[in-house]
Amino acid sequence: MLLPAKAEVARQLRRYRAWERVMLACPADRGARASFEDSGYTLCVLMGKRCAREAADAAERYLRTNPVSYLSEQDEQVCSTASARRGPPVRPLSAPAGR
Repeated sequence: MLLPAKAEVARQLRRYRAWERVMLACPADRGARASFEDSGYTLCVLMGKRCAREAADAAERYLRTNPVSYLSEQDEQVCSTASARRGPPVRPLSAPAGR
């Protein structure tokens, strides 16, 4: 898995946090909200997450750790999420009987 440069992650995380503060101070400001959402989207793309809050958390973890431990931590999260899936097990499609 390719990882982004830590300097770029740090820059985008600072940008996201700055726009978050502006947006919270002036929630009616559409420009601030748009910039906040744009910065969140950029962080999502960088960190491979679907939610800006998850991306910010992942960016903070990534900046605190070395790349190898970050990747192993991500692998553990994927495995635990897959095993915690609810619902009946998925069965492969098969041809109906008698055909």
